[in-house]
Amino acid sequence: MPPTPVTPPTPATPPTPPPAAVTTAGQQSTAQQPTARQSAAPQSVAQRRAAYLGELAQGTDRFHEPRRPDCPWCGSARLRTRLRTPDLLQHKPGTFVVDECEDCAHAFQNPRLTTEGLAFYYRDFYENQDSGAERQGHDGERHEHESFAERTLRSRAGRRRHEAAARSMLPFPEPESWLDVGTGHGHFPAAAKELFTYTSFDGLDPTSRVDKALAAGRVEEAHRGRLPDLAGRLRARYDVVSMFHHLEHSPDPREELRAALAVLRPGGHLLVEVPDPDCAFGALLGKWWVSYCQPQHLHLMPLRNLLDELDELGCSVVSTDRREPHVPYDLTGALALAIGNRLPGGDEPWRPAPPTDLQRTLRTALTRATAPLLASAFVLDHALAPLLRRTRFSNAYRIIARKNPREHPGENPGGASDFDAASL
Repeated sequence: MPPTPVTPPTPATPPTPPPAAVTTAGQQSTAQQPTARQSAAPQSVAQRRAAYLGELAQGTDRFHEPRRPDCPWCGSARLRTRLRTPDLLQHKPGTFVVDECEDCAHAFQNPRLTTEGLAFYYRDFYENQDSGAERQGHDGERHEHESFAERTLRSRAGRRRHEAAARSMLPFPEPESWLDVGTGHGHFPAAAKELFTYTSFDGLDPTSRVDKALAAGRVEEAHRGRLPDLAGRLRARYDVVSMFHHLEHSPDPREELRAALAVLRPGGHLLVEVPDPDCAFGALLGKWWVSYCQPQHLHLMPLRNLLDELDELGCSVVSTDRREPHVPYDLTGALALAIGNRLPGGDEPWRPAPPTDLQRTLRTALTRATAPLLASAFVLDHALAPLLRRTRFSNAYRIIARKNPREHPGENPGGASDFDAASL
């Protein structure tokens, strides 16, 4: 078996968050009490297939907003198509387009998925990405609809990467409180606690994963929902806010940035990591570049654009880094996607019918046969990483920005919404 590759962090922003709620140790708000649907036993693949096929019978065009004629970042009408691709990871029906602005180089999904569309394409995504013990349906079936590429790419960024990200904050005063946005199961706060022993780590996530992080003791408070919806109650509460591979999933990255600054205290720091659309692997690998991650990634923001936006919001950028955030997974990910899209289909509930016994046998045999190829790609990714992270092949970047005190408290920079007008 090949070693488990390092993978892109789990998407952090599902499309249909539950009602805004805060869970603290030993306390759960009413909005988070499990519903009858949540408490019910998991559905079998056959049951989910009936639901999926009912939705797909209505077509997928309804999952897309109208195509926008201009750039959502700078407003320019000079757009070009950078990518056109199907869902290469889960293989759900649909085609997705990534356009790029020829003026500011912002790349974005166009037409963008609607809220209903995001809900459809995220469904089963988190369950498939969960690591650990094999998941069982209520009837004892193994969830076999997990794709080949998902199995290859499902493991989280390892503890060393979490610790490296946390170490980037060591040059600054030790924070009293830290909010990790898009925390998932809270693996980053758990690793960062080893370096910041006196810091209180909280987690925010739109899914129930944050509740599990609280139960496991990885965070001290769990906030479930979207940051812009919770920013009012969390205003000026944190010394550090971290967002690791979160902004690219947000329908409005600027709104997320304003919300992050709203919950920061003056002098606090915002720590952001995102994929780098300027990475040369994007052009070299095309649709097989895993950082495109369609249809989940809605925006790919060049470094310069985020730096300018943070400046507009009154922040001082104290650090940028394109080397350390690089994740050595581009070749392994591309190969896994390519192989996964050539294997016989698995038992995904969005397929019209389950695979035959022959198809299952072929899929298993071919998966095992390609294991040495993936192992070789994994080794090559890691062997080249020290060199590539110093070149345009680095696939991610990090920004640390300090929130400056407001010189004129009555101002509302950048058209900030009510929740942050008093605190940015």
